[in-house]
Amino acid sequence: MNEIILTPKEQPSVPLELLNVNPDTVAGKSIDEIRQIKIAHGNTEVELSEFFNVKGESSENPSEIRIVIDGDVYNTKRIGYGMQSGEILVKGNASMYVGTEMKGGKIVVEGNVGSWAGRDMEGGELIIMGNAGDYVGSAYRGDWRGMSGGKITVHGNAGNEIGEYMLGGKIEVKGNATTLAGIHMNGGVLVIHGDATTRVGGEMMNGTIIVKGRIDEFLPGFKYHGIEKNIEIDGEVIDSSFYKFEGDFAVKGCGGIVYANASKNGHIVP
Repeated sequence: MNEIILTPKEQPSVPLELLNVNPDTVAGKSIDEIRQIKIAHGNTEVELSEFFNVKGESSENPSEIRIVIDGDVYNTKRIGYGMQSGEILVKGNASMYVGTEMKGGKIVVEGNVGSWAGRDMEGGELIIMGNAGDYVGSAYRGDWRGMSGGKITVHGNAGNEIGEYMLGGKIEVKGNATTLAGIHMNGGVLVIHGDATTRVGGEMMNGTIIVKGRIDEFLPGFKYHGIEKNIEIDGEVIDSSFYKFEGDFAVKGCGGIVYANASKNGHIVP
């Protein structure tokens, strides 16, 4: 796989946005042409080379390209926006909107990311080795269509309202999640290995949520269906006992399922 290495020179106080920098947009370009790609710096446009040193070798085929951001880009947004193929590796932290509208390929961030990671994602794989902010895999403000495909894995903790209006795909959080995980969920699978604070699955219509840790406070609009053991989700068997709930009956036509670890959630059973 051909690598294009972007080494950040600095992270300005006004955020950068890499809307036009992914394997699909750099395919077939020379390194000099890539250096001249316009990126957003606040409300102005600058060349990529103003904030990044660029080296490596491109390819005509985007699936054969890996873009390596070799450093911390904590104030750089929209990495991998709309990408369809190839790979992006971030060796540090990244800001908001990583993998927004992603359709294919793979993004790995070795640090933490800001909010809206995987927003409106349709395909591909997004792996976050650190923590993620709010709205992972969610819809944008005012929309009712969130993530519809692909997979997001957060190895740390995640924030509020992850999977909001999720339609399909899978989100897996290895750590904890905060309030309203899976709010308005309409499909897909959300797995939280740690704890979830409150209002899991609020107003969900469809889809499946599995919480392996403790749910501090559960909504009253769910019907309890007893205990299930060794549940199978997407071909994977989860070897444990879970309380099964259906809801959220606060909305009509609901059919969402929440599984809560039975050993840690006796307090939420009616």
